[in-house]
Amino acid sequence: MAIIRQQLWFAQEMEEALTCYIALFPGSKLEWHSTLPADSPSGPAGSVKMAGFILGDQRYLAFEAHPMDPFTHRFAIAAECDDQAEVDRLWAVLSEGGKTEPCGWLQDRWGISWQVVPKRLGELIRGDDRARAQRVAEAMLKMGKIDIAALEAAANHQG
Repeated sequence: MAIIRQQLWFAQEMEEALTCYIALFPGSKLEWHSTLPADSPSGPAGSVKMAGFILGDQRYLAFEAHPMDPFTHRFAIAAECDDQAEVDRLWAVLSEGGKTEPCGWLQDRWGISWQVVPKRLGELIRGDDRARAQRVAEAMLKMGKIDIAALEAAANHQG
């Protein structure tokens, strides 16, 4: 059976990015690392770096070679966090040297877009109480980094 992997194409610093990502998520690991031993459209023999890695339970393939298209929001990694401490930890590391955006979005220093959100956000937005879901969504839309306490306050008509 085929192994399905998302692919990340870095213009530079692939190894630094993977080291950062793997350290952030428990159970993550580098599966393999190599270089392409032949000349290719992306560079001469030995210049194209490749790696297979796992973040949490998701498999990825990474390349570092001649720049292709820049990363965009069309490909992003979502991190659903158990609590505010995890949101804060991931947000601090991933946004360092990058840029923050509304609604839990950020772009890390390598250009990868992430949405760092608490699992609680989905719980508050789903369900039959659509007025509550709307209050929570409106609160979330005003945030950069997501604040669970503020979401709960919006859900409960507070603040």
